[in-house]
Amino acid sequence: MGDSLLFEDIFTIGGLDPDGKKFDKVSRLVAHSEQFDMDLLLDVNIDVYPIKHTDKFTLALASTLSLDGTPDDGTFDQSRRKSLADKYEYVMYGKVYKYADVARGGGGSGAAKVEVYVSFGGLLMCLKGEPSNLSSLQLDQRIYLLMRKVG
Repeated sequence: MGDSLLFEDIFTIGGLDPDGKKFDKVSRLVAHSEQFDMDLLLDVNIDVYPIKHTDKFTLALASTLSLDGTPDDGTFDQSRRKSLADKYEYVMYGKVYKYADVARGGGGSGAAKVEVYVSFGGLLMCLKGEPSNLSSLQLDQRIYLLMRKVG
């Protein structure tokens, strides 16, 4: 399982729909992670997975849902075999479409940051943080996003 997980951390929601509500069944959440000091913008289908401003959740990014790390071909496995998805409440499949370096603040002081953008069929994610925490993500890579509320 360790080979398939590309990233995992616990996030606390800091706000919902910062630019106003655009769609009835989708909210954009703003969150910050506990362990790796990451910033997250994520569109979530709240009709399927309701979220509140006070929620904390685990977010994981994985290259496959197979528990043994075996690569998949991106098609839905109907065998009912146990998978990584069984350990989470909300799962999306998408593609990394942009990987960008972010300018350092204060005239070059501070740690370098990168932003990784992923589209999950139109629901978007931007994950920002230190390059070492996002080095396993590559442009055009297909990944799974998995979420589970904590607390």
